[in-house]
Amino acid sequence: MSRGVAIVGYGKMGRLVEQLAPSFGFEVYARINGAENPAGAGLSRESLAGAEVAIDFSTPQAAPENIVRLASLGVNVVSGTTGWYDALPAVRESVLAAGTALVWGPNFSIGVNLFLQTVGHAASLLSRYPDYEAWGWEIHHAAKRDAPSGTLKKLAEVVRASGYEREVNLASNRAGTIPGTHEIGFDSGSDTITLRHTAHNRDGFARGALQAARWIDGKKGVYEFRQILGELS
Repeated sequence: MSRGVAIVGYGKMGRLVEQLAPSFGFEVYARINGAENPAGAGLSRESLAGAEVAIDFSTPQAAPENIVRLASLGVNVVSGTTGWYDALPAVRESVLAAGTALVWGPNFSIGVNLFLQTVGHAASLLSRYPDYEAWGWEIHHAAKRDAPSGTLKKLAEVVRASGYEREVNLASNRAGTIPGTHEIGFDSGSDTITLRHTAHNRDGFARGALQAARWIDGKKGVYEFRQILGELS
């Protein structure tokens, strides 16, 4: 039996989630675009039509209000929107108070999250060698609003958390329709080590979000996507 999902933010990612939803056991009950949802006002029991979970691919400005409003309505949320994490402590508090669940993450691609682990291991090894300086770079389509991307910020955070205490210089580009490329590199006078992840399309992000929406059924609490990765596999 299909479960009901609401799509909040009906842009390219929202339409892709809709296209793939049936193969993950979901029926799309509601599609909420930004124009009809100022400050979360368009989210109601009526507009959500009984959906059990919502997948948010809206904007950094809208996501916190959306999540808080959905939690107040008893709806679990998967948020693939980035650039709003300064509001995460307050959002977490609201979700926990409502007794619902949230899965958030700077990137819902399985491959990117495995890439994060790979980068962390490399940074741990290279932290012992002071000759190596680090950089991070990413490029996305021209419509992406936040730069550096949430994923690049997370990669830099993982590098530092792995014991690499020197600066990680970050850079971003925006052009065309590129789904996303992320690179972490380490350079010394003798050689360069480069680690790169390139997305071929947006499918991986949508599939990861739908897997998270399936996982979140019956859960309470706030989870980062990479925390649940092992359970998805």
